[in-house]
Amino acid sequence: MNSHHSTNRRHTAEQIFRAAVNSVMPDRLVSSTVSVERNMLRIAGIEYSLGDMENIWVIGAGKASAMMALEMEKILGSRITGGRVIVKYGHAVELKKITVSEAGHPVPDHNGFEASAAVLDIARRAGATDLVICLLSGGGSSLLCDAPEELTADDIAAVNDMLVTSGATINEINAVRKHLSGIKGGRLAVAIYPAQTVSLILSDVTGDLLDVIASGPTAPDPTTFADAIDVIDKYGIREALPSRIIKFLFDGANGGKTETPKPGDPVFNSVSNIITGSNRIALESARLKAAELNLATVIVDNCLQGDVAPVSEYLVETALRYQADASATKPACLLFGGETTVKTSGSGTGGRNQHLALLCARLLRNKRGITILCAGTDGTDGPTDAAGAVVDSETAATALQKGLDPDTYLSDFNSYNFFKHSSGHIITGPSLTNVMDIVIVIVDRE
Repeated sequence: MNSHHSTNRRHTAEQIFRAAVNSVMPDRLVSSTVSVERNMLRIAGIEYSLGDMENIWVIGAGKASAMMALEMEKILGSRITGGRVIVKYGHAVELKKITVSEAGHPVPDHNGFEASAAVLDIARRAGATDLVICLLSGGGSSLLCDAPEELTADDIAAVNDMLVTSGATINEINAVRKHLSGIKGGRLAVAIYPAQTVSLILSDVTGDLLDVIASGPTAPDPTTFADAIDVIDKYGIREALPSRIIKFLFDGANGGKTETPKPGDPVFNSVSNIITGSNRIALESARLKAAELNLATVIVDNCLQGDVAPVSEYLVETALRYQADASATKPACLLFGGETTVKTSGSGTGGRNQHLALLCARLLRNKRGITILCAGTDGTDGPTDAAGAVVDSETAATALQKGLDPDTYLSDFNSYNFFKHSSGHIITGPSLTNVMDIVIVIVDRE
């Protein structure tokens, strides 16, 4: 493959990625799910008679919640009584009827606690003839934060910090978070009851689990206080935690505190949880774009997870196997979605997508006809301004000619600076959406 063709393929991969991200932009998702005709509000096939509604409140949290709220205002206008959404710093947009608060993510801060109290206040105020529209997206767990009376904001921050670095899974972390909160784990739905609740949810979780996204504020919680204690013991952090937290969880396990609402609780009879955006929707749009560009396209895997090193081997092996298969149509586009992990050391700058792309670049040396793009749909990979990177058989060789050794950058976890000095960055700017990561593999004949 000549370098001109190679550049074209990198451009094609980026076009496909941008089409995927555009399809899960919050405004597009809301406008395709919500509509008003005469006096009828339709949300994903459910109808609400506006004449029967005394108030419509809009609340929510997550990186995309302000953009979602803006679209709700365009659709419902003056029919909205009021509301409050909480976004990460830098993610606010100007709204007329709904207040936007910016707060700390991934570590909750004072602004988050204050704004969450305002959200709970609206929830408790909503009456039987009201509708509460809840807008949730990734980041909601940190942004929608509170502390039970006996505990402090510092206690909650300490638990969060320890859990996130303990090696616990997101499901395990959330089992603890949900039992130290009056909002998470379905408790927001309890506060809203008896008003009707409809939650529009942008999923950043593999498998789109309602009780895990944003810690499931309007979803039933299958976990218990006893489960939360088990997690703390499993990862050996009981001794390090403030004793007030341990006492609180044991009080709960012994029946001294109200459990989170479970599946089958009548509270959920008046709740509709609707996934409006997900990695699967983005992959489907990527597939359509690739087909439009005359590539034989297949969604291979939408549950990509685990450490980037084995994932890079899996991606390159899959591509090489497809390339060697004489019966497989080429050029082809293989699509993958999910969220990998990377354990960092060293003093470099990067993110899981750039690191994964650089690992792939090393494996693709001298293997012509394969282009791989790895990027985050939120437009920011790690603490950098890049969404990810695109690589092919020439990436490593060209870098070495410039005196850049991929191995050195990999061992220093410095993928951002590798691509900055060589080329290959995908830079979209913050997209204000997030449905995890996408990997696009274009396979030509050798």
